[in-house]
Amino acid sequence: MTADEVRARIAELDSRLADARDGGSPRAVARQREAGKLTVRERIGLLFDPGSFAEIDALVRSRPDPDSTRARPYGDGMVIGHGLIEGRPAFTYAHDFTVQGGSMGEASGGKVLKAMDLALQTGCPIIGLNDSGGARIQEGVAAVGFYAELVRRNVAASGIVPQLSLILGPCAGGAAYSPAITDFVIMAERTAHMFVTGPDAVRAALGEDTDMDTLGGGRVNATISGNAHHLAADEADAIAFARRLLGYLPSNHTERPPEGPACDTSADVPALAELIPGSSRKPLNVAAVIENLVDPGSFLEIQPRYARNMLCGFARIGGLSIGIVANQPTHKAGVIDGRAAEKAARFIRCCDGFNVPIVTLVDVPGFMPGTTEEHAGMIRRGAKLAYAFAEATVPRVTLVLRKAYGGGYGVMGSKHLGADMNFAWPTAEIAVMGAHAAVDILHRAELATAAEPEQARAKLMEDYQARYGSPYLAAERGFIDAVIPPADSRRQIAAALRLLSRRPLAARTAKHGNIPL
Repeated sequence: MTADEVRARIAELDSRLADARDGGSPRAVARQREAGKLTVRERIGLLFDPGSFAEIDALVRSRPDPDSTRARPYGDGMVIGHGLIEGRPAFTYAHDFTVQGGSMGEASGGKVLKAMDLALQTGCPIIGLNDSGGARIQEGVAAVGFYAELVRRNVAASGIVPQLSLILGPCAGGAAYSPAITDFVIMAERTAHMFVTGPDAVRAALGEDTDMDTLGGGRVNATISGNAHHLAADEADAIAFARRLLGYLPSNHTERPPEGPACDTSADVPALAELIPGSSRKPLNVAAVIENLVDPGSFLEIQPRYARNMLCGFARIGGLSIGIVANQPTHKAGVIDGRAAEKAARFIRCCDGFNVPIVTLVDVPGFMPGTTEEHAGMIRRGAKLAYAFAEATVPRVTLVLRKAYGGGYGVMGSKHLGADMNFAWPTAEIAVMGAHAAVDILHRAELATAAEPEQARAKLMEDYQARYGSPYLAAERGFIDAVIPPADSRRQIAAALRLLSRRPLAARTAKHGNIPL
């Protein structure tokens, strides 16, 4: 080629790359702005460290439609590539809604699968930026098949590399099942919708009049169905949450989580003792306990709006990344119902799959009784929690704060399910049931004939608590390793985690996937 021919070829390639980066028409971009949504390039720019994103398959496009004279845009509604997030490599696939509604066809579907395959081969997290009208209708079964192929990739990567799904626009039908299989789903409140069947189809099939927000808006998915792990104020907040979340996870299952800044754990925390209410019948706010146990500002709650009687999230103690599972007595007295059990079970399995130690804080009166929960599968759903704790091989440290009754004691990270180090505060009550209920059952006849029933009940409750409910009785049997003052909790947990972190990681093959529970 002559020099002029080389320059002409370079100009042609530059033009193609510019076309690929421009995405949809100016009108389509304007509509995206009117809807309060960022463009695909802006989203990628926020997700990755500045200047680190490298695009792949920018020039791929679908085959021309013989019945159409319109040129197919490069990129074809999908952008894939890799870059750095806080200096660590990660992959993304991102729908471009300005190109045919971000619909997925043969070309764009192939790009997604390539990104997934590369993430798995290189041991890097994969983040999906979902904003799509679904399968490209005019491409028929080929488009639908790619969603099933994507689900197969999600399953193959489950428990191997972290998978995050950001829902930033519509996500319906078969497209909704892929995010549900990933480890974490993050939704932007105003613009995101996720459902199996849209309002028009629901109206036609059932005669039910609904709208997109009521059927599958971000708030519904985060609060009622539990499909979303975080409800973000907007797209920038969703992306910032994803970046922060990845900071607690390793790049893949063969690595330990990254450590944060060193933080002193040797000092007492007197505020922990001050949080304990004067009466055992008043709720203890476990969120305040967590804030005083972990490194300042490090707690990141997962699913804060769903099953609020169980609190889950990531944090750091002395710079070590940990997962926290805790009963929250300010909601339903911290009782375990089906939703709380499933929420905690999946979080535990995610931590275990990615080598994140688990700290369990216990203040539980037991499982939720009644026909509603029994008919909803309380036994099966509660068993998931027990299974998750018993299956885990990561370091596990448990602290009993107050109540630990019956089956609730057993399933909440007890020594009997394999926890490594178990502590209790002097205020802990470890028993089959609470003293009030136990006395009413054991001494019903005596109380019925007592001259002063309330005084008799109080004395019997005091005796029951001393004889059956003291944490020192569990410590005598080795079920509790130490009864510790609340102020010493941070130091004791940090020391236990440091010691247990010396244990070699489990086998380098995946221990298990992270199936939706």
